[in-house]
Amino acid sequence: MPHETPLIATIVIGLVLAFIFGAIANRLRIPPLVGYLVAGVLAGSHTPGFVADQELASELAEIGVILLMFGVGLHFSLKDLLSVRAIAIPGAIVQILVATLLGAGLAWILGWSMQAGFVFGLALSVASTVVLLRAMQERRLIETERGRIAVGWLIVEDLAMVLALVLLPAIAGAINGGSETGDMVRAASDPIVRYFDLGIGGVIALTLGKVVAFVAVMLIVGRRVIPWTLHTIAHTGSRELFRLAVLAIALGVAFGAAKLFGVSLALGAFFAGMIMSESELSHRAAEESLPLRDAFAVLFFVSVGMLFDPMTIVNDPLPLLATLAIIVIGKSLAAFFIVRAFGYPTGTALIISASLAQIGEFSFILAELGVGLGMLPEEGRDLILGGAILSILVNPLVFAGVTYLKPRLEKRVPTEEPSTEDLVAIETPDVEVRPTTLTDHAVLVGYGRVGSLVGEALKEVGKPFLVIEDADKTVAKLHDENIETIVGNAANGDILAAANLAQARQLIIAIPNAFEAGQIVVKARAANPVISILARAHSDAEVQHLQDLGADAVIMGEREIARGIVAHILDLEDPKPEKSNRIEATKAV
Repeated sequence: MPHETPLIATIVIGLVLAFIFGAIANRLRIPPLVGYLVAGVLAGSHTPGFVADQELASELAEIGVILLMFGVGLHFSLKDLLSVRAIAIPGAIVQILVATLLGAGLAWILGWSMQAGFVFGLALSVASTVVLLRAMQERRLIETERGRIAVGWLIVEDLAMVLALVLLPAIAGAINGGSETGDMVRAASDPIVRYFDLGIGGVIALTLGKVVAFVAVMLIVGRRVIPWTLHTIAHTGSRELFRLAVLAIALGVAFGAAKLFGVSLALGAFFAGMIMSESELSHRAAEESLPLRDAFAVLFFVSVGMLFDPMTIVNDPLPLLATLAIIVIGKSLAAFFIVRAFGYPTGTALIISASLAQIGEFSFILAELGVGLGMLPEEGRDLILGGAILSILVNPLVFAGVTYLKPRLEKRVPTEEPSTEDLVAIETPDVEVRPTTLTDHAVLVGYGRVGSLVGEALKEVGKPFLVIEDADKTVAKLHDENIETIVGNAANGDILAAANLAQARQLIIAIPNAFEAGQIVVKARAANPVISILARAHSDAEVQHLQDLGADAVIMGEREIARGIVAHILDLEDPKPEKSNRIEATKAV
């Protein structure tokens, strides 16, 4: 090539390697993110061969964090966030204190200074946004109470780290006094802090004031401007402009929040999504941002892998293992006992503790800042990076351990009342379900916009049916309506078995995801070769895909809409009774 293209090379090589090793990991039945991390190690400077641009990779990864938090915000509301404040705020603060003390203790054993121990412990206390949210999404827990607690906990940690990043330079300046390093720190401080010569108390007040100002602007101005912008663009009829509007709002609000108010990019994106969730177009916005969200989230794991030097395992095995123990065991135990102390079920405590048993992006930022300020030795940064990589790698094993421990711990707490959420899987293969006693019935997978209409029709004609659903709010609605529900992911064979497919007459797959629907079709056909399977799709390719897998009929929404329009036109031109009846039947379906 006539000129260098480091950005293109980083994206292309990163995604290609991530795809190759992610596919290998999936083939070996381990989480794909392990393959993404391996791809990053191979593309990093610590292994021979191609070396990607680390700074570019980190910035691309930040886009992934922004889009991921934006997507979570789209499924959240201010009410959801406030509903878990009683546990999320004190829980996160106490867990940060425990992890910081444990880290400081290890630093003391290694002979480091007190300030190094403080930075080291603080870096070990904050969980990775991407890893936590990926774990919640894979287990379909984002919209459950457990998911709300985890996200609320994450937001509090995020705010605490924003405050720490502001305070560390001030603390370093106070420690170094009038030295050259102290002058450098003061010069790099916030202009307002530098102009008014604020102390640590003033820095804390200013930071909290900026956060409050940002939230106020989003709630007062954002709640009016963002939904109005979306609806205005939607009325233009341009899908391209709508997609661009969604991305511009997500990235623009995140960037503006960081530059104007000093909050993190992730927090700004979360609030943008949360405000957008109040719009009727939020579902479409989530769909439009999903492809980019997934692609850049993959680049996050690749960028993390690029930081890791495999020789750290050989050079400092014992300190590295101790660091990993603090992250995986120390933090998890602290979170578990905190959640139990607030009266939450064992299942909830286990999920929260497993979700927090890793560290990520904020830890890297704190480590780099600590080394740059002379507060943390480079050995500490290497241990933090190694601990992050290993904790991300073992996080799926932590969830597997949680699955194993849950029934055994619950036996020791017989007074605990099982809730609807306790029927949801910690890991998909181990869902606790109650088999149905229905026979000669219909099984309806998904109770969203389409599934709920199908369910209403089945009730009207008196057809016995049950619903397979995993969204917490929808499950609660189904229970209120006395509709038999199996809580979980229908792609899981145990869930389908509990629905008694062997003696069912119809399987109606009302979920919009054709790939997941395909898995359900294959397992259902294996369980009952003669069952009638109906599914939905959005394209001819999806229709063909599902039919090839064994679906008897696949309804494509766009095609049915076109038929309804044509039928209506014909009825207007030649209004005969039979055509009117046909239209009414179409409306009913």
